[in-house]
Amino acid sequence: MVEKRKCVFSGTFDPPTLGHKAVVDSAKEIFDEVVVAVMVNPAKAPYFSKEERTEMLKRTFGEDPKIKILFSDLTVADLLEEIGTKFYVRGIRNTVDFEYENANFFATKKINPNAIPVYLPCPQELLHVSSSMVKNCLKFHKPIDEYVTKETLEYIQSLRK
Repeated sequence: MVEKRKCVFSGTFDPPTLGHKAVVDSAKEIFDEVVVAVMVNPAKAPYFSKEERTEMLKRTFGEDPKIKILFSDLTVADLLEEIGTKFYVRGIRNTVDFEYENANFFATKKINPNAIPVYLPCPQELLHVSSSMVKNCLKFHKPIDEYVTKETLEYIQSLRK
């Protein structure tokens, strides 16, 4: 039996954006299974609950057999071991993202020496999209339909009723 190639793509996904979806879609071209992990970041106070963020991702990706959505409060290094993979996918929009992700990778590598980063560039038309920008739009009652999937938009609208 051939072993499935798996990767982990983790983040706070607060909320998930079209940029996140683009990274997952690219990762699906490389890997047999993409584990999208909603994580805890102690430096951030989430706008949406972990259940809401997980639900938005589940709605975005539907029943895609190549994608598994989960919540984890582990470190990425520990999650990689738990999932049984060494591949850690990160989306990169610019050099700032690269520097940030590379610094985090070296910290992860100290805990899990087997970790291998896979940096995937964001599509050019989405370089300006971030969860922070979407949250600001929501706080100021501005449209977000250009930055999130239809499923995420509908879910957020249902929360506001």
